[in-house]
Amino acid sequence: MVIAINLLLLISLIVIGLPVPFCFMSAAIYMGMVYGFSFGFLLPSGYYALNSLTLLSMPFFIMAGALMSSSGIAQRLTDFAQAFLGRMRGGMGAATIVACAIFGSISGTCSAAVACIGGIMIPRLEDFGYPRYYSVAMVSCASVLGQLIPPSVPMILYAWVTQQSVAACFLATVLPGILMTFLMCVLNYFEVRKIPSITVEPQVPFSQKIQIIGKATKKGMWSLLMPVIILGGIYGGITTPTESAAIAVLYAILVGFFIHKELNFKILGHSLATSATTSGVCALMLFFVSILAKIYTMQQIPQQLADFLLSLSDNKIVILLLVNLFLIIIGMMMDDFSGTMLAAPLLLPLMLKIGVHPVHFAAIMGTNLGLGNVTPPCAPILYLGGRIGGASFDEYVRPAVKIMLVVQLPVVLITTYMPELSLFLPRLIMHIK
Repeated sequence: MVIAINLLLLISLIVIGLPVPFCFMSAAIYMGMVYGFSFGFLLPSGYYALNSLTLLSMPFFIMAGALMSSSGIAQRLTDFAQAFLGRMRGGMGAATIVACAIFGSISGTCSAAVACIGGIMIPRLEDFGYPRYYSVAMVSCASVLGQLIPPSVPMILYAWVTQQSVAACFLATVLPGILMTFLMCVLNYFEVRKIPSITVEPQVPFSQKIQIIGKATKKGMWSLLMPVIILGGIYGGITTPTESAAIAVLYAILVGFFIHKELNFKILGHSLATSATTSGVCALMLFFVSILAKIYTMQQIPQQLADFLLSLSDNKIVILLLVNLFLIIIGMMMDDFSGTMLAAPLLLPLMLKIGVHPVHFAAIMGTNLGLGNVTPPCAPILYLGGRIGGASFDEYVRPAVKIMLVVQLPVVLITTYMPELSLFLPRLIMHIK
């Protein structure tokens, strides 16, 4: 009953619009009062939890995502995707989806992907006859790829909470992310055939197309090197995720100032200030979540939750279905950071009891929370996409729901019930058991 009231309090405060860190603070205060813990005992656990080198990568990746937009890197990534896919039916839509995936390989968050790629591609899609409502729905749903294609900030948080390898958690969502990208492109191909206003760039001879692709590749070479540097450093054993994130920030600054020459000190200052604000909010949230998690652990609440769900059914398929439903609801109410921090410590003991690998659970969480982020009625990322694209909710909700049902929900179920999809790469590269 106490945990039910605590979750109801937390979700209610989020729904009415209280800043998320203060929602977790209120939940922690409530739990502390119920169980009689002094704040002198609880506060040090919050400070201790933040003393982590792994967490230091989070503000750097947030900063790298902010600098991508202002330094011209994101623009060149979208141009590169358009050069390959733009001259086919639905090619601009596919280019937008692929651009979200590439952007995700640097920024690590879906909110950054929808803000950056949406701002660039929605006007461009409209020029090619794409209805604005369809563009908004597509960009919003495709932005979920930002937390599936590594590096992913929610996966960093998950690894921190569950004491797993950050690199293994990154790899767990790669194949689900690629599958979702492919299925979105296929659905887009069939959908645009129903929209007569959509035009296609005129076809050109093969030799000219090669020249266009070559020019876009040359222009975007420095942008395309950024994910190679980040992921190559991590999986090549050269750098830690934190060091790669710091290198990504330095790289974006140098490219923006000296190669693209679109970055100046005023824009840099604004990007750093925005990143600092976001990182500060995340740090405050992590502080209170750590306190809340300590109370949960001391009162064995995760074990109680596991026992409750197991009392409903001992069938692994049914339990995973209930967990998926819970995660989607959490994703509807919270952003990807908050949902990860709340659900990971609560549900991991249950996953271990029913034999789900912690790295597999990382992929289950990533896909479910991503779907929840764009699922009405709350749908924080879907509303953000609507604000950026300037479309009304009643127009873009129908195509968005279609993408969720035809693409995202099947990927969630495949990821949940086919462990090898998420465990193949971690076992191949990281040699996890």
